[in-house]
Amino acid sequence: MSESTTLPLHMRRAGFDPDPELGELRKDEGIRRFSTHLGFDAWLVTRYEDVREVLGDTERFSNAWQGRFQLPCAPAKSEEELAALRAGNLLSSDPPEHTRLRRFLTPEFTLRRMRRLEPRITRIVEDHLDAMERAGSPADLVSSFALPIPSLVICELLGVPYTDREDFQRRSSLLLDVSAPVEERVAAQDESRAYMAELVARIQADPGEDLLGMLVREHGGDLTANELVGIGNLLLIAGHETTANMLGLGTLALLRHPDQLELLRKEPERVDAAVEELLRWLSVVHTGAFRMTTTEVEIAGQVIGPGELVSCSLPVANRDPALLRDPETLDLARGAHGHVAFGHGVHHCLGAPLARMEMRIAFPALLRRFPELRLVESEARFRSFSVVYGVTSLQVAW
Repeated sequence: MSESTTLPLHMRRAGFDPDPELGELRKDEGIRRFSTHLGFDAWLVTRYEDVREVLGDTERFSNAWQGRFQLPCAPAKSEEELAALRAGNLLSSDPPEHTRLRRFLTPEFTLRRMRRLEPRITRIVEDHLDAMERAGSPADLVSSFALPIPSLVICELLGVPYTDREDFQRRSSLLLDVSAPVEERVAAQDESRAYMAELVARIQADPGEDLLGMLVREHGGDLTANELVGIGNLLLIAGHETTANMLGLGTLALLRHPDQLELLRKEPERVDAAVEELLRWLSVVHTGAFRMTTTEVEIAGQVIGPGELVSCSLPVANRDPALLRDPETLDLARGAHGHVAFGHGVHHCLGAPLARMEMRIAFPALLRRFPELRLVESEARFRSFSVVYGVTSLQVAW
């Protein structure tokens, strides 16, 4: 039985768009207190400038509360277990601890390093298009293209066996599903940690050339096993869930906007701008990590005391007229630089260069291979209860 059948305010969507109530909230008071799926209340910030202010200020809006408190809806954990959950998780730390962890990883996600991966990503994309073509039309674009490509890329980058993909995809999907019973989500979290702990132990014994192997070889004395497990888990989940949902939902958006699809097909050199606009317009991550106030703050005219939780609506902020003109329209020609789909500030998504590269390779390749690509079903099944928005399947033909 589902834990919840009512979507919390910050996750509500109307197809590609944020729920109209959220748009009205941005225009009116700009901030509102709401009930979360975690058993406590939080403030929801909706305006672009206010969202950037919250995300950019780690002193007043802290990430480090996560894992330090027992969630009222979750089974109790010991302090030792909570500390293990915090270790290595960049989303639950503030500077200087966050700075220390990120310093080990940043060199692996530079544009220069990403360009070294480009030929391999191109090969992975083409291999999956070949397989789709061999299997024939129609096909589920999610299971045959959008999900396996970023999963294989992040597995190769981290050093995770791709043969384990079904298990880690099942666990991450459950972890992100707020309608699932809390006990099942906690069990999936524990399973994920146990899996990564076993993998880290094998890599420590015989480090390879992948990212986790590099961390063991070059920083083994600086990172504990728990920190390596936390880093591996975060990168594995974030590395395939976000990009997979962007590829699936982005393809649906293009097929529903044939003028924009045709623009990208005829002018593939626009792909960088197209990716930025799709990131802005879709904003598959609803809010990112919740922050806790460390002092009294004022946002959108609302005074908030210390020790309160604040959440930022990324889709609503990215549709704010303060960011750009005509924000409700999908316009691939403009490229929406400055959007907050990857967050902002020190917690700006570490893997953004990798995600961008995967999309800038995959979208044009898909349109080149199948110039007559079309939807088979008029109704899409959205992942409404998932922390990362997307479609559960996408039946296409060519």
